[in-house]
Amino acid sequence: MTFLDTIFARLERSAGANVLCEIRERQSVGVTGSQLQDLIEQARSFVAARGVKQGDRCALIAYNSVRWTALDLALMAEGAIVVPLYARQATAELVSMMKDSGPSLICCENSASAKQLQEQWPDGPPVVRLSEIFSGEAPKAIEGTPKRAPLPHADSDPVTIIYTSGTSGESKGVVLNAGNVNYMLGATNARLDLLMTGHQEPNRIFHYLPFCFAGSWILLLTALSRNSVLSMSTDLTKLADELTVAAPDYFLNVPTLLERFRSKIEENVQKSGGWIAGAYGRAKRKYFAADAGGLLDGLCLSFAKMAIFPNIRKRIGPNLKALICGSAPLARETQMFFQMIGIPVLQVYGLTETTAICTMDDPRRVEAGRVGPAIPGIEMKAAENGEILVRGPNIFPGYWQRPDATAQVIEDGWFHTGDQGETDASGNWRITGRLKNLIILNSGHNVAPEPLEDALAARLPEAQQVMLIGNQRGFLAALIAMQSADGSDGRVQTAVDAMNAEQPHYKQIRQFRVMGGAFSSESGLLTANGKLKRDAIAARFATEIEAMYETKPE
Repeated sequence: MTFLDTIFARLERSAGANVLCEIRERQSVGVTGSQLQDLIEQARSFVAARGVKQGDRCALIAYNSVRWTALDLALMAEGAIVVPLYARQATAELVSMMKDSGPSLICCENSASAKQLQEQWPDGPPVVRLSEIFSGEAPKAIEGTPKRAPLPHADSDPVTIIYTSGTSGESKGVVLNAGNVNYMLGATNARLDLLMTGHQEPNRIFHYLPFCFAGSWILLLTALSRNSVLSMSTDLTKLADELTVAAPDYFLNVPTLLERFRSKIEENVQKSGGWIAGAYGRAKRKYFAADAGGLLDGLCLSFAKMAIFPNIRKRIGPNLKALICGSAPLARETQMFFQMIGIPVLQVYGLTETTAICTMDDPRRVEAGRVGPAIPGIEMKAAENGEILVRGPNIFPGYWQRPDATAQVIEDGWFHTGDQGETDASGNWRITGRLKNLIILNSGHNVAPEPLEDALAARLPEAQQVMLIGNQRGFLAALIAMQSADGSDGRVQTAVDAMNAEQPHYKQIRQFRVMGGAFSSESGLLTANGKLKRDAIAARFATEIEAMYETKPE
């Protein structure tokens, strides 16, 4: 029984109950298991009529929706290999990835998207809009007749090609097969069962991250395979309102959003002033350094747990059992902040090549700053240079049509993640940096930039991004992106000085430049999931970088 069989059986059991919702204008618009099955059948009929065969690749470029989900499941049920792509990505980049994967059909959001794709790739495959696929009434099954089952899949059969973000160089298509997904859904469901122990009602899940990302997709499939209702965001500018409507038990996040939540909450507390701000400051000091502070700090922490933190939790989500965070390491201070107010943050670590996940926090044993133990059945170890190596049924079979690239990252069954990490005696992992991002100073010192970037960003809530420079240079420098650079140098210098005081000489930042305006994926300086494109940033700001190194540091 494959993950598709499991999902289809669950939809059958939930025929009259909502399984997916779209939040629109503060209203939740849901579809039942039976309605989703009808949409899947409609999409299967459409793509079959268009000649899509088992093993064909089909591109899917659209925003999260019920129809996106129905089409994704329909294509896999017909034996096609889905190539999900980021709808906000530049059209030229989308075309490049599609030329690499060779789809027989392109399914996109609307007429404007279709026109742009056809202009960029005039001799490409047919382009169809979601409205064409789902036009008219969905075919209704005869009452009492079982729904059409998915075509059978062997574990080795590919089901998707997900393109990596490409922090440097060209994006590569990561092939994931049915066996990868079967295994991963068993692991994710087991962890969520621990989180929701004793909870009888359907899980309420809120979701805003694009389904074209591996971790986001795995959460979607997990939700569809268990007793849950997943509510989808349709307007990222209204997340707070949508959260109120969804009232979730848990939802998946990236560190950036949690950092913004924390910053906004603390800003509001400070604005309130008076005894509330004072009590909060003492409570936080006591929580973050349990052996510090006096009796008054302890009393303030007890008071905050009773009178301040419940109100904060209520505004974020009154039903929250936990926040789940992945894609990049979360700052330890931010994880501790949410723990302090009574909302555990469960970290997940993995890559697209590991079917999104290698480690998951056990809800019963969460340690701030670490990303949890390897999930059962997966082996992880650190190589001599600190690189994390992974082996198990979650490892992808290879990059699409790139055997040489595959051979470079898989050796004797071990996948080389490119990340650096360490584990404690209980097997709980901490991510310490990215191997290929290592800065090697002229002095020979090796510096992983990410921990220092995170530390400086934590001291500068207004900073959008921080990137360290210094490879083959005499000292470290930093580019700091802010929405407005006006009057910021003094604040940055104060933060840099405070951080430098805690670092050895070779990890101290000797120069910085504040850049007005945030880096973005649209400008080509961030990947689709918000990671720094270091080579592109270094090239764009080469003049500013050279100027920093022409200035003698103090």
